[in-house]
Amino acid sequence: MNKEVAPQQQVFEPTEEFRQQAYLQSREEYAAMYDRSIKDPEGFWSEMAEQLHWFKKWEQVKESDFVRPHINWFRGGKLNVSYNCLDRHLTTARKNKAAIIWEGDQPGESKTYTYQQLHREVNRFANVLRKKGVRKGDRVAIYMQMIPQLVIAMLACTRIGAVHTIVFGGFSAEALRDRINNCQCKLLITADAGYRAGKVTPLKETADLALSNCPSIEGVIVYRRTGREVEMVKGRDSWWHEEMAAADIEDFCPPAEMDAEDPLFILYTSGSTGKPKGVLHTTGGYLTYAVTTCKYIFDLKDEDTYWCTADIGWITGHTYIVYGPLALGTTTLMFEGVPSYPQPDRFWEIVEKYRVTIFYTAPTAIRAMMRDGEQWPNGRDLSSLRLLGTVGEPINPEAWLWYHRVIGKGRCPIVDTWWQTETGGILISPIPGAIPTKPGSATLPFFGVEPLVIRQDGSEADVNEGGYLVIRSAWPGMMRTVYRDHERFKNTYFSQYPGYYFTGDGAYKDEDGYFWLTGRVDDVINVSGHRLGTADIESALVAHPAVAEAAVVGYPHEIKGEGIYAYAILREGYTANEDLKAELIQAVRQAIGPIAKPDCIQICPGLPKTRSGKIMRRILRRIARGEQDNLGDTSTLADPSIVQTLIAERVS
Repeated sequence: MNKEVAPQQQVFEPTEEFRQQAYLQSREEYAAMYDRSIKDPEGFWSEMAEQLHWFKKWEQVKESDFVRPHINWFRGGKLNVSYNCLDRHLTTARKNKAAIIWEGDQPGESKTYTYQQLHREVNRFANVLRKKGVRKGDRVAIYMQMIPQLVIAMLACTRIGAVHTIVFGGFSAEALRDRINNCQCKLLITADAGYRAGKVTPLKETADLALSNCPSIEGVIVYRRTGREVEMVKGRDSWWHEEMAAADIEDFCPPAEMDAEDPLFILYTSGSTGKPKGVLHTTGGYLTYAVTTCKYIFDLKDEDTYWCTADIGWITGHTYIVYGPLALGTTTLMFEGVPSYPQPDRFWEIVEKYRVTIFYTAPTAIRAMMRDGEQWPNGRDLSSLRLLGTVGEPINPEAWLWYHRVIGKGRCPIVDTWWQTETGGILISPIPGAIPTKPGSATLPFFGVEPLVIRQDGSEADVNEGGYLVIRSAWPGMMRTVYRDHERFKNTYFSQYPGYYFTGDGAYKDEDGYFWLTGRVDDVINVSGHRLGTADIESALVAHPAVAEAAVVGYPHEIKGEGIYAYAILREGYTANEDLKAELIQAVRQAIGPIAKPDCIQICPGLPKTRSGKIMRRILRRIARGEQDNLGDTSTLADPSIVQTLIAERVS
């Protein structure tokens, strides 16, 4: 390797050993399959859908209209997600194979469910849901941390055709209440509490706070995880273990025959304005896309032990811990804890313990592990690994190279995957046996996906020219609507550039046709791979009696990718001090959750605004980043002097 070459210009070919066993073994093979997927999407996706079990075949493969917008896949087809993830494996050798390996927060606490055992648990819990009056189309909220019962609850919902909405276990009572009320959930499934890094995190108490104003909720099922004492509301709350042990609960529940376009789940994601968006995914297209991306991007084989370190509260966990791997009959690992507890080699201890072959994590985790030092991974046997993946945000080339060298020992391909909650599955990624990789590039589009980089005026950008990433035409895994707000769906994703899906991300394309993602172009911050709307954080700050106005921007953070920098103007009678800053941080934690707490708060006399009153966030971003020599045009500011004050008082 020529040391003079800049990291992002280095090219890494798959090893011959990997290539020989991969599904696709050359760029030519990829190109032929990709061309077919674009020229004949109906034929291509028909073939991919054959990987699933259908009770009834579809009548029409694809309907894509980005103007109305209207998206439909496999119209007339009928299937069941839990049947595809469980039942169909029971007539094969996979019956007694591990479906889920669960590793608890404390080393030494673990549990394995075979496909047969998982099938029994899911069927019994599906019968519990039916007994509770949950019917096809009803929404069920799940507020749990990373325990197997979360997966059991998800699959039980899909068994009977209920629509699950999972709320990340670190979210606040307000965030939980907003989501429950937006989709009018009938039932909530939670736990007494959860464990994380040796500490107990209350869940039932938080849920009770949320439920003080959730009129649609008729029942709450509580799993006993920690034994913490919790209040149980008579007539509303019941224990998971008691419900599951009831004499009238049987081991089999017939799978509901779902239409391909029946809703599967709603997952809320931060928008750039105000309330979270309920992203709605449907059954047939989503599962087809999950299985196809899982198979080809992770090169998944029957003998693999696959570990995606995401939380199931996010889309990555839905698609690449649960639905994709289980539909393929893979062994999927789920972990309750954090990479640094009880010591910084926890991830590597787990890889060694279970002989993990495929490992998928976020750049945030990789950067944290780099900081901890190579001695931790070097002290463990990582020889079982054959493929590495990264997800959630663009990865800087230095972290990519460290991951490749220290974790992959130079022999594991890295799939740097770009996608979104809205896309359902990966859209841009290398196919590991076929595509040479470049550190920091997500490389090439997946089958059936047509990305374009365009300028602000809608014309196509030149090679190496930054612009907006848009997608032409529908793929099966994409969201169908914003729940109860189709107009918002249209305005957010299809109105900026008619005829295209607008991703909200910036990108450029190099001379090899490789895509390089540059981050969000809207007011969304990507913290540790989690999208947070600046408007939500600003609202939480302004809700504090001391704050008159607030503006929040992202800045580069060594570990988290982006940190949160808040500017706050105080009301008359309040003075800036450390206690007040601590109160403001607590206010954000309470409103949204710990993930959204600001890293820096700058109390300031004013904000840079145009004469029309619009905050110039570009200037705030550059000041937060320490780029005060590069503020650009400030001539439209109503009061240019405020800029110098902000620079002088910047929090480093």
